[in-house]
Parts: sequence; structure tokens; C-alpha cells
Amino acid sequence: MQSEIIGLSKEELLNMITEMGEKPFRAKQIWQWIYFKGALSFDEMTDLSKPFREKLKERFKISRPKIIKEQTSNDKTHKWLVEFEDGERVEMVYIPEIDRGAVCISTQVGCAMGCKFCHTGTQKLTRNLTAGEIVAQFMLARDTYHEWPSPTSETRFLSNIVVMGMGEPLQNVDNLIKALQILSDGDGIAISKRRITVSTCGIVPQINYVLEETGVRLAISLHGSNNEIRSKLMPINKVYPIEKIMEACQKYQSKDGSRYVTFEYLMIDGVNDHLENAKELIKILKSYHIRAGFNLIAFNPWPGCEFKPSPQHQIEAFAKILSSAGFACPVRLARGQDISAACGQLKSENKK
Repeated sequence: MQSEIIGLSKEELLNMITEMGEKPFRAKQIWQWIYFKGALSFDEMTDLSKPFREKLKERFKISRPKIIKEQTSNDKTHKWLVEFEDGERVEMVYIPEIDRGAVCISTQVGCAMGCKFCHTGTQKLTRNLTAGEIVAQFMLARDTYHEWPSPTSETRFLSNIVVMGMGEPLQNVDNLIKALQILSDGDGIAISKRRITVSTCGIVPQINYVLEETGVRLAISLHGSNNEIRSKLMPINKVYPIEKIMEACQKYQSKDGSRYVTFEYLMIDGVNDHLENAKELIKILKSYHIRAGFNLIAFNPWPGCEFKPSPQHQIEAFAKILSSAGFACPVRLARGQDISAACGQLKSENKK
């Protein structure tokens, strides 16, 4: 039975190759064919002997998830519904800018967090994705936009990765770390660690472990300026309240003065968008001496949700208060709303 080669670490691939009686340098050649050149078959690996390629085909396969549906928004945001070998599905999104863009990838089928503002949270958690399934999402995006071989950072349009799709990344730690190490490896896909962001609801015990193992950037889904508001929106806050999250951020930044935290903050009309809430955020960040910025995001509605987005004038007033206190605070424009690809709108469809 063939096993999937995408998702093997460099060490695992080397061990497999040496077990097959081949020289160790062959592992690097295969790695580069898969992750640098984007090879979809072993037959493409022309610097390997034909007998070796046949042996590889007997043991391994090179797979991508199956595209079930593709949609492109009026603003060019691109969403895929993809299916894995067992029939489970997730959504992934590419958000383009003028000369770059971010691929938003998923880590779980469904989500167990139950955040009240998130469409994914209405879908039962089915399983974690494997490292290979996480990596293959980005590889599929590269297939679509013809970015093989791996381009230089100056020319690539798929320039950033945001682990902010379906699921809570820090509930799938081992596969997440392995996937991020593959995605950032300089011999292959080579996305700079500073261009990869992991967004978490705040699974405090895992925050520093994952960041130390991967070197990527941290975003916290905050969405509340105090525990009362946040607990109503995000049940996980009852386990890991704001104070615990700030302590974890403080520990993260204490090891390196250049480390920065982004706080994601959905602006929900009448819930967390009062100007007093902005002042509360300033107070808590300054009390913990957190170096951070905010992404203010207008709430993105989905069928059956109980919330409405804050008016634009309220978002701008909220941002002005945060900015005047020295916190970077861009107001993020909603992207992909017409295809339900915006923040908090992802949910994979049922299998046929």
C-alpha cells in the first residue's frame, strides 16, 4: 500500500531513502522536486534513475486534495472547497493584494471552540488534519497560480501564509509544527517565517511551545476587551481568560525584543465596539507591557448568525482611540464576503 510522501519531515524522508538502499543525497533531490519544483509525479524526477523512480512509485504517492468547488470574489479573493482521501472537506482562501497575497489554510475539519461569531464553530469537529494535508493546501494554491518552482520573495504573489482557516491550530500542535517546518524550509517552499502567522483563540499552554519550535508570528483572536464580553463570545475564555493570554504574550516577547503580537478584533455592533472597550484594551495591554497592534475587522455575517457588523464610523472612532495610544490599528476591509470567504465565514459543505 502506498503512503503519502507529502508531510514527511526531512529526517523521515532521509530515513526512508536510506532504508531503500539509496544514497542520502537522493532525499534532498526528492525534497526539492516536491517542494521547490512542485512535482506531481515521480516520473518528473528525471535526475533519479528509472528503477529508483519505480521503487518510489511502489511505496509512495504525491497527492493534492481534490477540488470540489472554486469561487472567485468580485475583489479577486479565491476560495476552494477541497476534499481529502477519506472524503472529509475543508475550505481555504487566497486573499490577493497588488503585488503579494496571503493564503489562509485550515488545520481541522470543523472546530470545537464554539465561538459565537464564527460559522466554522457551528460545524462539529471531525478530525485534525495531517501535516501533509496542511502543507498540501498551500501547494494546491501554488498549482492554481503557477508559482512553481518556488519564486523569490520579490516576485511571489502567494507571499504569506495565515493559519486562520477552519479549526483551532493549537489543538493540532504536532501536525501544525511539522507542517510549518516544511512550509518554511529553505530548500523547498521557502516561505519566510516572518511571513507565516498562526492565529489562535488562546490555547495558552501551547502558545510559546509552538512559536519556539517554528519561529513564526503570533496573532490572538481577542474580540473582547474584558472577560465578561469575551466569555460570551468565546467559551474558551472561561478556561484561558484574558489575563492568562497576556501572560503568555508577555513570556513570548520577553525572549526577543523584536517579537510582536497582532490582536484580531471583530467589531460587532453593540457588543464589543463601544469606545470604552477601546480604552479597556489600552489599559490591559499597557499593564502587561505588550508590544502589539490590532486588526479591526467588521463582523462578517453568515446565515443564522445573531450579530451585525459595527457601523463604519464606529470602527473608525474605535481605531482612532487605539492609534492615539500608540497601537498600530489598521481597519481591515472585508474581503470575499460575496462568496463567504471572509474572516469567520468558512464552513465546509457536507459530503455528497
